[in-house]
Amino acid sequence: MLDARRGLADRLERFLAHHHDKFLISQFIFLIVFVSIIFVPPFLGEPALEDTRYTHWGLFANYLLWSLWFPLVLISVVFTGRSWCGIFCPMGASSEWASRYGLHRPIPSWMRWEGTPHVSFLIITILGQTTGVREHPESVMLLFGGMFACAVLFGVLFAQGKRAWCRHTCPVGLLLGLFSRLGVVQFWPKRRAPGENRYAERGMCPTMIDINRKDESRHCIECFKCVHPESGGGQKMSFRRPGMEIEQIRHYNPNVMEVAFFFIGIGTALGGFLWLVLESYQEMRQNLGVWALSHGHSWIGGTGPSWLMSVHPERGEVFNWLDFILISGYMLVWAGGTAVVLGLATLASAYLAGSKAATGTLYQRFLELGYQYAPVCLVSLIIGLGYNLFLPLGYFGDSAPDIAKEVLLAMGLLWSVHLGNRILAEQNVRGFRRVMALLPGIAGSAATGFAWWIAIFGPPGAG
Repeated sequence: MLDARRGLADRLERFLAHHHDKFLISQFIFLIVFVSIIFVPPFLGEPALEDTRYTHWGLFANYLLWSLWFPLVLISVVFTGRSWCGIFCPMGASSEWASRYGLHRPIPSWMRWEGTPHVSFLIITILGQTTGVREHPESVMLLFGGMFACAVLFGVLFAQGKRAWCRHTCPVGLLLGLFSRLGVVQFWPKRRAPGENRYAERGMCPTMIDINRKDESRHCIECFKCVHPESGGGQKMSFRRPGMEIEQIRHYNPNVMEVAFFFIGIGTALGGFLWLVLESYQEMRQNLGVWALSHGHSWIGGTGPSWLMSVHPERGEVFNWLDFILISGYMLVWAGGTAVVLGLATLASAYLAGSKAATGTLYQRFLELGYQYAPVCLVSLIIGLGYNLFLPLGYFGDSAPDIAKEVLLAMGLLWSVHLGNRILAEQNVRGFRRVMALLPGIAGSAATGFAWWIAIFGPPGAG
């Protein structure tokens, strides 16, 4: 089995390395698809009541974007790593192309800050909800068109022949990079130089990895520029066990900002689903609206700009400042609540794991154990975003789609528990102490899974 896996990796490596100069073709094709999905639908007429995604391009484009592209790209990261970024993504390719002919300025420190893509993710996620990005093509053009413009602009301004956008600011790249640690594909230097993973603006890597010291997978976009099968240097591609990098995360440059994303970013995305289904949101909206009007704050009922909130009277949806404030606030409250729950659960696990035999400080154990939530978070996002992916299963019965979602969510939860157990084993936690240290992590994963269950299936007892 090992020889077969190695042989497959070698054949695939040789093929992709030989044809990596043709990736421009796939990127150009996806650029055309991107333009047709993002920029064409807003200028089409409203679909008729009898229209379906097979008779109206706007509906079909929405289906391609939210029901196929986003969930399938998230799924692909487990099997192929960040292949989307390096082989297909038109944004990253355009940014790299622009940087060859741009101003070549140094990348500023605020952009290189590890938290910059997290801020980008929070802004895009919240604006996506307040502008109705999943329902309105104008909002899709605003957000995705704005991201595309930023990718090109950053390419024009910063570095030379690099992807500063992809490395430092892309919110989708943040997700894919983080979850690529679960993936089966890895690249490692044939001739490793001494020292830890480093940032290198000079060199062939477009995401500025020092390829001779590379260990973690999160910044590698699999462009194959550093892969030379016939050479004794460069990177070597191989396959590994799913989740192995997180199981042994202490050897793969664990990062506190990644753990913060599990605690905060996933909670923000969760809030983006829950405000639609929980009665608590409607109660807060009613109470705050009454209080504001009774205190003379009538402005809160006014409509704001369409780049901040949904203003589509022709489709029966017009948000006001009350909606904007509450949706944003509700999502941030869930972000904070999730951070507290997962942070305390992880801290409890790290504390209980402490013993004379255990390795690492309390902070190191906390940092490593924070990665155990990756599978349940990934699966929850796939199910939440990929609603229509499961509809064809209705052929096997009306309940088949929901059963498939439940099974997938359970698999994500069990995988998270398994990773927690393996991380504790790497920390040399044994016997009863490992069982005790595992329990808070199980509770954290279960709480995350249950919250997403409500977001996906609705509150228990709801009609």
